[in-house]
Amino acid sequence: MRCLAVFAAAVLLCSVSTKGQRSPHEEVFATSDQCLACHNGLRTPSGEDVSIGTSWRASMMANSSRDPYWQAGVRREVLDHPAAAQEIQDGCATCHMPMSRTEARLNGSHGRVFDHLPVTRERDRIDRLAHDGVACSMCHQITDQNLGTPASFTGGYVVTVPRDRRTAAPGEGRPVFGPFKIERGMTTIMRSATGFQPTEALHIRQSEICGTCHTLVTKALGPKGEVTGELPEQMPFHEWKHSAFAAEQRSCQSCHMPVVEEDTPIASVLGAPRKGLARHTFVGGNFFMQRMLGRYRGDLGVIATAMDLETSHKATVDNLQKSTAELSIDRTERSGGRLIVDVRVRNLTGHKLPTGYPSRRVWLHVTVRDRNGRVVFESGAVRPNGAISGNDNDEDAMAVESHHAEIRTPDQVQIYESVMADPAGRPTTGLLTGVRYLKDNRLVPRGFEKSNADPWIAVIGAAAQDADFADASDRTRYVIDVNQPDGPFQIDAELRFQVIGFRWADNLRTYKAEETTRFVGYYDSMASSSSELVAVARQIVD
Repeated sequence: MRCLAVFAAAVLLCSVSTKGQRSPHEEVFATSDQCLACHNGLRTPSGEDVSIGTSWRASMMANSSRDPYWQAGVRREVLDHPAAAQEIQDGCATCHMPMSRTEARLNGSHGRVFDHLPVTRERDRIDRLAHDGVACSMCHQITDQNLGTPASFTGGYVVTVPRDRRTAAPGEGRPVFGPFKIERGMTTIMRSATGFQPTEALHIRQSEICGTCHTLVTKALGPKGEVTGELPEQMPFHEWKHSAFAAEQRSCQSCHMPVVEEDTPIASVLGAPRKGLARHTFVGGNFFMQRMLGRYRGDLGVIATAMDLETSHKATVDNLQKSTAELSIDRTERSGGRLIVDVRVRNLTGHKLPTGYPSRRVWLHVTVRDRNGRVVFESGAVRPNGAISGNDNDEDAMAVESHHAEIRTPDQVQIYESVMADPAGRPTTGLLTGVRYLKDNRLVPRGFEKSNADPWIAVIGAAAQDADFADASDRTRYVIDVNQPDGPFQIDAELRFQVIGFRWADNLRTYKAEETTRFVGYYDSMASSSSELVAVARQIVD
């Protein structure tokens, strides 16, 4: 369910528990290095390395503040809406630099983004918290208060804060939540070493805790920074709630933090074997940013090793190709010089495909070759610059490629995506300009009934009336004039995925700032590898 690169570009107010007295300079969080000293070096009895720190540091959670696309996106929004620059940075820091932002709010200030950049420049403890992204003491201090309710969405998490030493019970530390009951002796060791007191809490394994940052409603802003509308920008939690996965109690964590089957210690220091240790890989679909973080590790201040990032990247691609979608050619019919092919794609995930940030898209690339291997039809080829051949929006920023029940020409392509509109009804990639969707034909999950879906997660455009677009699948019919009677013909279908669609990168070119210019340069150097194969199908027709 990932999300991997959450973009909270809205005017957000995160909640912080204020029980007890607070000092003028609140220190709530610890950097990850204080936790990983004891939660690395973990191996299963069969020898698998399941170290929490090693897994986490290569994830998009750990690199949320280093993500150059996020940095470029925040800069764009500030340039587009300078009157709201402070609020935009505060909102964007809520889920990408959550620890520094939360402490800033506790101390009467706002979250900052650019004050903490570049990540390679570290001046103080607050910088270290900002650079640590979504780290251990962030997630494990979120309480169960308001989880799953509107108050918790758009970064409305509630965290514990230190109690005043004068009112705290003797030996009492501030709680950090985990799924296991910890023995008194181990509790004492952790409290002595870190000031935190491990506390059993089952909400840490519930989807609702993920939904705090992976449910984002952005506020469209006018020229003076005034709010002119709102948009359900990311809704994977609601998509999941409307699916069979929620009814089956298959949580976000069950897919993105799968448990270790063998009983394994959760700490390298006096750790007893536990059943159900969750892998902190946070596996999702953001293969492209993992590649970018690996290629530009030095520029971006990445702490994960090249090997860590490569391992994480391989796990992401493996997840995409094994657990994301199935593709099949359901029917072929040949009549003279015409070939009819039905291609079906099935969504295997517990949310829309793709979900999360609206730059993401999956599409069908279908090729037909004659008996001599010559291409007689092709729809959906990807170009070296990351654009999709035939996609109206990649050709013209003001156009939208429709959802297709039937495709007859190479300049038609089936793309599953969401396309935002500005107040004038024009397509936009500016989050704080978007007020509604012109198109949302992303594949729905199993059990998702589009006729009664909440407007926040509705199917929008031609797919809403397409009877073949329903319950985790879609069928697209290709009617192809092959202009020759003799076969056989080879039909190849691919489902491909992009984390950052061409228009979302290309539209940043006009913004002349350090962050935007750097990202566009990175993108151009890697555009030819910006898409990944998800599923394939082949059939020969005589």
